[in-house]
Amino acid sequence: MATEIIMPTLGLTMTEGTVDTWLKDEGDQVEKGEAVCTISSEKLSHDVEAPEEGTLIKILVPTGEVAPCKDAIGLIGEPGEEVPSKTEREDTTEETPEEEPSDKKTEPVKPKEKKAKGDRIFITPLARKVAKEQGIDYSQINGTGGNGRITRRDVEMFEPQEESVTATTTTSAGAGLTGMRKTIAQRMTSSLQNTAQITVQQKADVTQLMAFRKEMKENAGMPLTDGQMSITTLLSKATILALQDAPKMNALYHDGKLEEFAEVHLGMAVALDEGLIVPVVQNADKMTLTELGKTLNDRIEKTQQGTLESKNYSGSTFTITNLGKGGAEYFTPILNPPETGILGVGSMLNELVLDEEGQVVQKQKLPLSLTFNHQVIDGAPAADFLSKVVEYLEMPYSLVL
Repeated sequence: MATEIIMPTLGLTMTEGTVDTWLKDEGDQVEKGEAVCTISSEKLSHDVEAPEEGTLIKILVPTGEVAPCKDAIGLIGEPGEEVPSKTEREDTTEETPEEEPSDKKTEPVKPKEKKAKGDRIFITPLARKVAKEQGIDYSQINGTGGNGRITRRDVEMFEPQEESVTATTTTSAGAGLTGMRKTIAQRMTSSLQNTAQITVQQKADVTQLMAFRKEMKENAGMPLTDGQMSITTLLSKATILALQDAPKMNALYHDGKLEEFAEVHLGMAVALDEGLIVPVVQNADKMTLTELGKTLNDRIEKTQQGTLESKNYSGSTFTITNLGKGGAEYFTPILNPPETGILGVGSMLNELVLDEEGQVVQKQKLPLSLTFNHQVIDGAPAADFLSKVVEYLEMPYSLVL
């Protein structure tokens, strides 16, 4: 019996992926664990590996097409083994019996999400027949079956609606783009449309932090080569401590449900030529500075090389993004759904200020920009959280106590 190659789920909100490239042709021999194709979704590209050794006997989802997560995109088996075509496989979906009694109230039909041209549409044979008989364009129907498949009941309950500005905007997001760039465009547009994003900003005086770094490097008695004293690691530690003090910011809001976390799973945005990718450090709150620095370095390096395991691309509860290398001071980060907040880091500045004695002194300042979802957290607690991050940065010994 043939073994299915499955479209993976790489993130909490990922529902489908695009097959960018097949690395093997039908009839090619593959080894277990060998990359057979590349897919893109959730702001990243990812190699899909063969689950078993054998022959790639059928490509079910060609290059450029979309498939729901956990759907089969290819089959591995014995040479010459007969397999049904993709159409035949889809048409085997069972329809809910028409006379099945139910005491439940009929669920209202969700507002339509018009599908973009070229999107795959999953529909049962009976639903397709009913839509044709009634002259209904089933591309406008939201399916309620498995993997969003359109059922007969969906067709019968469908009512055409006026086009909305929001729907038009969502549909056009990513038009003319491909692969990861298209996915980023769609996710960022969705993020802005479905959340109430507000950004607050504050500078941290990191003069003592920089002196602390120098002191630790000079007196550690060993080379600090694992990134434990890097600005990224120290800022991450300050953020983690602040998230533990303010759990409402360490939360996910998805499908109308808000979930707060005691554990901090930290996302760190990494810039690639194709766009930003967010690898994740799981349980970052349990790590020492050395463990955190080493893990961050490993995640970033493997992300840049394209060798990071898929499990480390998802599950973040809060994200940090840094534009400091480009010279940016303040900016407005866009939320990484379904997270409640994202911290933007700007370029470190040297500023002249008056000390307590009225003397001009130079201070090093780090601009921080916090974007948060105003639907689930108000401005005052969000500003308090940002102040907590600043407080930890300005008291550097608190990062190691």
